[in-house]
Amino acid sequence: MKSCRTITLLSTAFAAGFFCLPAENALAHGRSDGGSHAGLDIPEISHGEMAVISDYRGRIIDLASRAVDTNEPFRRILNYAEIQYSYCLWGRMPGSVGDEESPFNECAHAYLAAAKAVLLSMREMPGEAVAADEIISAVDADMVRRSLALITCRFSGEAFNTADVVKPRWNKVPFHLASMASLTGLAALFAFVALALGRFLRPKAQSSE
Repeated sequence: MKSCRTITLLSTAFAAGFFCLPAENALAHGRSDGGSHAGLDIPEISHGEMAVISDYRGRIIDLASRAVDTNEPFRRILNYAEIQYSYCLWGRMPGSVGDEESPFNECAHAYLAAAKAVLLSMREMPGEAVAADEIISAVDADMVRRSLALITCRFSGEAFNTADVVKPRWNKVPFHLASMASLTGLAALFAFVALALGRFLRPKAQSSE
């Protein structure tokens, strides 16, 4: 009975955390409160570019993180790219990049637009220019090979700003099958781990009595 109550409480807490709509998420596009644009502007990224940049994001961020001769704007955009990536659950949600209807698609636009901006900035940095040009050439080749240059979506013309964090549209999750299935599976895994941990700790509690 205690185990059942524990699982119920954990499941309820998980649902509350992921599916309840916070007040700030009622804003258009799931933007953070205030909509301040005191930060740095980040140019938009097309839907086609996203599909390719996402494949190279790891290389881009790794190169940028090792850069030595940087400036403040570069570091701020890199930091924004990392923050947005975590807000978008580290790109782990199915369809977040390719599915325009995904509740995570706009926040994926944000972190990939920032990654693209970081990559283009490194072309002007002596220590990273060669490696950055190699990545850019590979991205361009993939864009042509996969015929993605002209593919757009409703967020393709949307620019971003480092002062404006884009959050997932949590209120849309229950209506997006792939996202709902993924988070439900995560909740089930969490409940299973909690149950296993409870069974593991129970003998110790009894022996201590």
